[in-house]
Amino acid sequence: MERVYIGLGSNLADPQQQLRGALQALAELPQSNLAAVSSLYASDPLGPADQPRYVNAVAVLETGLAPLALLDALQHIELAQGRERKTERWGPRTLDLDILLFGDRMIDEPRLQVPHYHLQARAFVLYPLAEIAPTELVLADGRRLVDLLAACPFNGLERLHDKSVTGAVTNVTRR
Repeated sequence: MERVYIGLGSNLADPQQQLRGALQALAELPQSNLAAVSSLYASDPLGPADQPRYVNAVAVLETGLAPLALLDALQHIELAQGRERKTERWGPRTLDLDILLFGDRMIDEPRLQVPHYHLQARAFVLYPLAEIAPTELVLADGRRLVDLLAACPFNGLERLHDKSVTGAVTNVTRR
């Protein structure tokens, strides 16, 4: 089993409910255990400014799935929750699930890059990740999470106080 950090985001169709549904689906993946979930954060959208704010979180999944099999499963969850893949990047979406870190692996495949590209510039990923990751987490490429946080201000983020996110998913640790 490998420890995988997954970024979750939504800004359409009741984003908090979208994340709850995604967490439930993650908890039901074969060969996997949903181990922890961060708080929810509201963030300004990347790309077009004429879209709603996002709701984001990070989850820890302990899984025996191979990286591309997990990616396929995550994309299936996105589609099941109404995700439409468009050519426009960073547009509004019902659900976005990204593999941020996959154990100690560095992955550079056409469909998957781990650690996730631009991770270091995304406060809406780094701050929820820091809630549930070990204090001295070192990414597979040698970067330390604490250094990435120091270089990425909290600006534009709002920590939401929704205790019901993990309530819909049983046996999940919330830190």
